[in-house]
Amino acid sequence: MAFFDFNMTESYFKIEMFPENAEMSDILVARLQEAFDVEGFDLTEDALIMYMDKENFEENLFNKILSIDDIKYRISVIYNKNWNEEWESSFAPVIVDEFVAVRAGFHQKQTGLQYDIVITPKMSFGTGHHATTYMMLESLQHFNPAGKSVIDFGTGTGVLAILAGKMGASKIIAIDNDDWSIENAAENIRTNNCSVIQLQKNDQFPVIGTWDIILANINLNVILDNLKNFEKSMDKNSVLIISGILNEDFKKIMNAAQLNFLIPEIKKEKNNWLCVAFRKMDGA
Repeated sequence: MAFFDFNMTESYFKIEMFPENAEMSDILVARLQEAFDVEGFDLTEDALIMYMDKENFEENLFNKILSIDDIKYRISVIYNKNWNEEWESSFAPVIVDEFVAVRAGFHQKQTGLQYDIVITPKMSFGTGHHATTYMMLESLQHFNPAGKSVIDFGTGTGVLAILAGKMGASKIIAIDNDDWSIENAAENIRTNNCSVIQLQKNDQFPVIGTWDIILANINLNVILDNLKNFEKSMDKNSVLIISGILNEDFKKIMNAAQLNFLIPEIKKEKNNWLCVAFRKMDGA
């Protein structure tokens, strides 16, 4: 669930849209971001939700975009003064097995779990609700980062870097290209007392030595654009864990990975989304 710092006196449109599948949802986000000045998006099990200033809404353009795939929607008005109440009423903690809980500060701490993470997402993605983040959290349970170097490319809320820090990673760099995400991640890092994490703003993966664990929960095109730099930053003991890829794009990723001397070790699937861990080929 996303959170926004809205002006107290202003009202905004909350637009709930109902695309048929995850791929259609991603395409819709791209079209709407190109067409409108959007405050933020929120993904739930049933809907894609967009928030925007009423003054920036153009009904004809919006209907034209949604009519391409005949996507149904409903619009309501929300005010900043009751935003926190609405957010709190709909945001539930995310629990991954007995491994980790991701919760907001107003939730009670979960018992019987190894790790507890407090996240205030604001305009950034990454609370564990989306299948991609959930699977990335699961993957860190398998590839224990304790004592290892970790780099998180497309950090969003910082949740993956924070978990790596809580698990004892020796060095962590968290990277994003969005000012909101950098600001939000910094706040969440402070909340969770993870001073080992260094934040960087960058839209390309930096080749600055090798890493034990590379995390990239981003979209297909960004992953493809950065695969060469990922490979250059790996040795035979490194692992690259990626998500943000739809099941139907697996062959495309596999072809690109092979060209970059990467082979899959583990593949997870949830709600048509994939999470894949790669190693370098022997001799590469």
